[in-house]
Amino acid sequence: MIYSLPFVSRDEKVVLFSHRPKQSESVNAQEIAQKWKIPFKICQSDEEIDNECEIYLVTGCGILSNACLKGKKILNVHPGIIPNSRGLDSFKWAILKDKPLGVTLHYIDENVDCGEVVAVVPTPIYPSDSLQTLARRHYENEIAILANFEYHLQNPKNPFKDIDFCESTKRMQLLEEKTMLEYFNTYKEKMCKG
Repeated sequence: MIYSLPFVSRDEKVVLFSHRPKQSESVNAQEIAQKWKIPFKICQSDEEIDNECEIYLVTGCGILSNACLKGKKILNVHPGIIPNSRGLDSFKWAILKDKPLGVTLHYIDENVDCGEVVAVVPTPIYPSDSLQTLARRHYENEIAILANFEYHLQNPKNPFKDIDFCESTKRMQLLEEKTMLEYFNTYKEKMCKG
């Protein structure tokens, strides 16, 4: 079953570098459901999502309500290594703050990006990477871990289990983003040296 919440259109944020595809330009969930003959339900609120499924996968949304979370096991992929890279723009913040880059499959709970970690998959960084190629690989890493969630549930792996807890980040501002862009090659060199 695919549960669909209303798409909330927001003013487009001005960025210097877009590190992931725009959701507004993707194939809509109803078309995917029709193609693969998956039941599809439009919900006006996340509270309308029943507790019938053994596990739920999030494929893009904001913060779910506590009422929605109650009685459900909900898996999400976060584009950072939890609990070290939490919040928004984790890819960009990891670069700016010299953090390892990876994606986390985790259960959602009432705290943002704090639920039980199932698996972390590092995003490889190569000397020949541009920011564009690295961002694309990182995004594909997110898709792969979610698409293979059953494997990760049966084979949990977290090479960063002792990583520091950090506070959640907000959207990166233009000045910080400019600094991140200028710093990228230094970051890449440091990470490639290991």
